[in-house]
Amino acid sequence: MSAVAPASSDPVAWLRRRSRLSVFEIVFWLSMLLPFFFFPTYLTLASQVAITALFAISVDLILGYAGIVTLGHAMFFGLGAYVAGLLSARLGWGEPISGLFIAGAFAGLVGFVASYLIVRVQHMALLMVTLGLGFLTYELANAMTWLTGGTDGLSGVNTWPIFNHFRFDLWGYTAYSYSLVVLLLGFLISRRIVNSSFGLALRGIRENVRRMPAIGSEHRWHLQKVYTISAAMAGVAGALLTQSTNTVALEVLSFQRSADVVVMLILGGTGRLYGAILGSIIFLLVRDQAAGLNPQYWYFWIGLLLMIVVLFLPKGILGGLSRLVRRNG
Repeated sequence: MSAVAPASSDPVAWLRRRSRLSVFEIVFWLSMLLPFFFFPTYLTLASQVAITALFAISVDLILGYAGIVTLGHAMFFGLGAYVAGLLSARLGWGEPISGLFIAGAFAGLVGFVASYLIVRVQHMALLMVTLGLGFLTYELANAMTWLTGGTDGLSGVNTWPIFNHFRFDLWGYTAYSYSLVVLLLGFLISRRIVNSSFGLALRGIRENVRRMPAIGSEHRWHLQKVYTISAAMAGVAGALLTQSTNTVALEVLSFQRSADVVVMLILGGTGRLYGAILGSIIFLLVRDQAAGLNPQYWYFWIGLLLMIVVLFLPKGILGGLSRLVRRNG
């Protein structure tokens, strides 16, 4: 995690400087267009990477910046996925943009209610509470077969063309374009949050929550706000998955999805928004290639990679690269 202190005497100017996109960042986002030209057969995988990266950013906001450990954030991802799916399959509303807003708003509302419980526990109790919420939501969706389809999944989803013009095609051009735009917007919003006075307060809470009341910070309200924002963003990511695949599987609420996103953050580096994106890219690419070699034992390679990163790059791959640049710079 990176706790960077303001170097300037003017904290507002310091925050503005940190909010500006650098040349390297612009190059990075332009490189995200490369699959259109050089890897058109991998556009479906690329859209999955973009959706997962948005989900990972939502978790990084609470884990990397606010210190809220969680193993149940798939609850909000799955709620967003089911809301978008039910809007189409049960109510006949398949307009994608409004579907994203409704799914995000519902997940954010549930996140706000859950935040009253989340901010009252810490450490292992917090981990268990988030895990329990995830299990409860999973089994609730499993039991409500009449609504969710249970283990068979929710079918009958029909997403309309974006702006009534861009249809979701079999090759994934529209899905990747759509997911990439939403990912960029989610990233910019998150970047604005973490590079604000609110973001600095979150870092303070992460480093020492007991000192925050002493300086007049309403730390519980700050945690509730960021948890709600994170839940809404996770819901949008889930809705994106539904709209790009036209189906909802019960797996969207699974513990595995919650655990995988934490692994991605550890690989890329927590407390760095780009670490969430990098971790998602590495995890899904390794999974794709390893599953191609052996569909049953691909987690072996993920486990091996995770051990190497934790032992030799404790701040993640991005943290290791950052340290290397500082040492040579």
